[in-house]
Amino acid sequence: MRYTYLILAAMFLLCLAPMPIGYFSLVRLVAVISFGVMAYKSYAAKKEIFSWTFGILALLFQPFVKITLGRTIWNIIDVVVAIGFILLFLYENNMLKKIQNNPPPKKPIDDSPKLDNLDKNEFAFKLSGKLAPKELIYVASEEDPVLSDLFENNPEVIEGWGKMIGFHVIYLPLLMKRLKDEKVLKYRAPYLSDAEIATAAVGNDFLLNHLQNPNDRKRISQGFMRTEDIHRSGGQDQAINRFYPISSASSEPIVDQLHRIGKQIAIESHEGHGSNFRIEEKCLDDYQKASLPPSKSNSSEPTVFYDEWDGDDLGANVTPSFDADQHFNSQQMGENTDDLIEEIKERIAKLRQRGIAEYILEQLIHPDDRLSRLVVTKDNRIILPDYNNMEIKMEPLVKAVYLLFLKHPEGIYFKHLPDYRKELTGIYNKLRPYGITDRALQSIEDVTNPLLNSINEKCARIRGAFVGQFDNYMAKNYYVDGVRGEVKKIALPRNLVVWE
Repeated sequence: MRYTYLILAAMFLLCLAPMPIGYFSLVRLVAVISFGVMAYKSYAAKKEIFSWTFGILALLFQPFVKITLGRTIWNIIDVVVAIGFILLFLYENNMLKKIQNNPPPKKPIDDSPKLDNLDKNEFAFKLSGKLAPKELIYVASEEDPVLSDLFENNPEVIEGWGKMIGFHVIYLPLLMKRLKDEKVLKYRAPYLSDAEIATAAVGNDFLLNHLQNPNDRKRISQGFMRTEDIHRSGGQDQAINRFYPISSASSEPIVDQLHRIGKQIAIESHEGHGSNFRIEEKCLDDYQKASLPPSKSNSSEPTVFYDEWDGDDLGANVTPSFDADQHFNSQQMGENTDDLIEEIKERIAKLRQRGIAEYILEQLIHPDDRLSRLVVTKDNRIILPDYNNMEIKMEPLVKAVYLLFLKHPEGIYFKHLPDYRKELTGIYNKLRPYGITDRALQSIEDVTNPLLNSINEKCARIRGAFVGQFDNYMAKNYYVDGVRGEVKKIALPRNLVVWE
């Protein structure tokens, strides 16, 4: 990328010369592609200023709808952009030299275990969850200021190295910051206040507290840890992790240490396959792909869809032999999100974690049964006051179905739904005091018909309203659930339900 800056700078400076018209068209095409790629990479690295700058330049130089500014102004822009690229080249070149030629501090040369003896870099960890095998986690029993500065101020250097060897490199303090910024902590523990979330933190010694043998801590100073083998022992998940020491105090430059670690991982990963191995150079980031799928919305709040007449999206034309109860998506044997709308599934996938992030959440937060009261206000809003006054939003007919089940702690058999049609109509009428249309009445009849899928669709919407706001670990107490063929009910203890 560094030399690309110089090539682009030269192309823009040549625009000052009397070049043929085709050259300027070529420059525009190269510029829009280059600026587009740079904008995307800056956005992925969360460098907003660079992302906006490159995005604007891409629009300025795009060849499809040419912007007429005059020869003089364009020459000025070409010079400014060329100077910018030269400065970027000098900056990145200086950062690379800083890493390569970093002088060791005045302290003893690091005596970390050498990596040529594979047995010496194995460590057993106690796990209540499983670390992802493609995660390379930085751990330290004592901080190395130079390495800490590298991680915190130039994370793209280490991340780029990780991608070259096919691993996601994780620096725990930055991971914790991301979990806060993306509201993951609030999703997992909605009862936490903003002040409690702000003080939540993990250090680089976090994993060392879970060593199978505490004495192993003495063998670890600073380095990277990866999971190689996860197995069951004594009723617990355990793993053999390999440790790769790295230190700014070593006489070996940091760049050479990273190269050696990458080579060592490749050797270990290809044991039994002879000496013909290669380090796979790829940019596929398994961790981010699983945790942060693309979202169709920039909003942090779940999308709530309102039908004008509260009709059904599913099951309107079903054969008479259809039995809604036998198609109910029960969560009793484990969570299943297949019937949720895409926006809710995307939000859940974005907020839920795996690997070390999930392990940290389990150890740090310890999700418990701290259930919130559920308040139905006078204007029929659903509020969870103990979860920071969280409001659960639903479409009117979906909310009417929810309130019906809330009024019946004993639960309701789907086959008995016709018996509740009048009561449901009365609840819905309170939500829509200006009258009920014929189409709405038909929707109420459909949702209380056990031979249609409408009730399952409404229950899925209810469940989505809760799991879109906080984790299923606690949300399962609030939505309608039950085993097929048996009563369906809301598990929340009714002493926690308040009707204003």
